[in-house]
Amino acid sequence: MNADLSRLLGDVDALLLDFDGPVCSIFAGYPAPQVAAELVDVLRRHGVDVPPELASEPDPLEVLRRTGAAGDQDLTRTIEDALCAAERRAVETAEPTPYGREVIVGARQAGMPVAVVSNNSASAVSTYLAAHRLAAYVSPLVGRAYADPGRMKPNPAPILQAVRALGEPAARCVLIGDSLSDIDGARAAGVRVVGYANRPAKVETFRAAEADVVITGMDEIASVLIERAGG
Repeated sequence: MNADLSRLLGDVDALLLDFDGPVCSIFAGYPAPQVAAELVDVLRRHGVDVPPELASEPDPLEVLRRTGAAGDQDLTRTIEDALCAAERRAVETAEPTPYGREVIVGARQAGMPVAVVSNNSASAVSTYLAAHRLAAYVSPLVGRAYADPGRMKPNPAPILQAVRALGEPAARCVLIGDSLSDIDGARAAGVRVVGYANRPAKVETFRAAEADVVITGMDEIASVLIERAGG
């Protein structure tokens, strides 16, 4: 058992989860590069001269971010709406992360509230949780602020929103995420952070970013929580 992880989870009272990664792979059946390309097509249909680096962007969230940074709010809302629709379609074929469910259920059995804090839309996340019979275990659910991509992680605002809803001190909460935006956002919010390195290259990256603990599988968290619940 990971002793550092066990100590960390013993020091916190609430669990915050990123969605895409720790809970599921949202774009497993509807690939993110395809969604990004469709958003770029929407931009072109609205008369935007898309630069080459944006035309080849594989991350739909980055397409939204870049659109928002350009300052056209109507266009940002259009891309937001298109992305929300794509995410709702994507969750129909999302692939559950191994042991993601066990972490959520195990945390609640151990007496820890569970929140989801995601850069994906709340409607997509709630649809997934309901379909996988997890909605009753998760509250609050903080999704992407509508047409305001500057508030996505690494901005700490959504993390702090979840912390306030939980009613716990930030230092007694831990966020589990699989990206640098999760780690940086958690650091800025004052919460503890576990880096879920679901690809080998992320291990050293997350350590360099000063994640409190780095794991390579959600089973590591599940085993600690199950022991805590049984103890």
